[in-house]
Amino acid sequence: MEETFRAALDRCRYVVVCGGLGPTTDDVTRFAAAAVLDVPLIEDKTLLAGIETRFRDRGIEMPQVNRRQALIPEGAAALPNPAGTAPGVLARTGRGAWLVLLPGPPSELAAMFEAEVRPRLEGETGRIKGVARETLMIAGLPESVLQERILDLTPGPSAPEQLAILASRGEIEIRVTGPAGRTAEVRRLAGRMAERLGTAVFSRAAGEHLEHAVGRLLERRKERAAFAESLTGGLIAERVTRVPGSSAWFDLGVVAYANEAKRDLLAVPEEVLAAHGAVSEEVATAMADGARRRSGNNWGVAVTGIAGPGGGSAAKPVGLVWIAVSGPVSRARRFRLPGDRSLVRQLTATAALDLLRRAIVECEGSGWSRGNGE
Repeated sequence: MEETFRAALDRCRYVVVCGGLGPTTDDVTRFAAAAVLDVPLIEDKTLLAGIETRFRDRGIEMPQVNRRQALIPEGAAALPNPAGTAPGVLARTGRGAWLVLLPGPPSELAAMFEAEVRPRLEGETGRIKGVARETLMIAGLPESVLQERILDLTPGPSAPEQLAILASRGEIEIRVTGPAGRTAEVRRLAGRMAERLGTAVFSRAAGEHLEHAVGRLLERRKERAAFAESLTGGLIAERVTRVPGSSAWFDLGVVAYANEAKRDLLAVPEEVLAAHGAVSEEVATAMADGARRRSGNNWGVAVTGIAGPGGGSAAKPVGLVWIAVSGPVSRARRFRLPGDRSLVRQLTATAALDLLRRAIVECEGSGWSRGNGE
């Protein structure tokens, strides 16, 4: 770490280090920084009092190891951390370079950078040169298919606008960026891509996921959805309830793993289970109907499948998933998903939310509205 800090400070005027400011013996960032700055670590009494207060407010006696978090290099400035016990540090080298130490947890790191570091950088350098950025959030298309559809719109390597395609758990984020002075061009290019991709685009807001888009649609229509989960084991409900205000459009999730649970909680007929097996279109449809009826909601969504690594067969291999939506627009779809157990479950949750989103969009296109009947 000391070698890396020295090399960075030799090359750069601003060096920001994330993580390693906790209380345990493996948190050595402050010690490496002090060695590079060639100064001792000093216990800051004000910082120590603040750390002790955080523990006291939680009704916990502060462990002595947390005193380490009040140590900062002599001559450095402490950066307050309202969300955690690890303060940040801002130190200057003899030649005027900055060494900034920030905690690793993202919620603390981002907030402290915006509150403490960015204003200082802007004050010293003038406003940080910005970029123009547009975001498209995509679902229901493989990354390769998406790339093929927009290939002729992709800027060349020397163009001022640039494109990034980022895939995660079944969602794809397209970022179109350019210099701050080319906002109109960036927006125009993103708009052309959105037209090309059609209903696969579920949001134009950075950081928004399918659960946000589904919630926005349901809340606007004053409708609610219920979810019946087998292989995902509550993963869809967990994603949905991450969204603040989701109680306005979600009130019931059923984890029905065993056949008996599907029968008793969702009224899936025994004869359907016996004839088709739990992983089938018929059972997925019955589960979605059961969730909708049991909750009294407008929409029911169900997933059933084989997440692996065992349990598959030639007829029903690992990765086989059936998803059904019951409501003003009803449908069921078969998926064959790749990856290990964790990835299959994550992709299933994404596919279920996207199938519901598309059903609601289709419903809006058909002119159905709440109160018109099914």
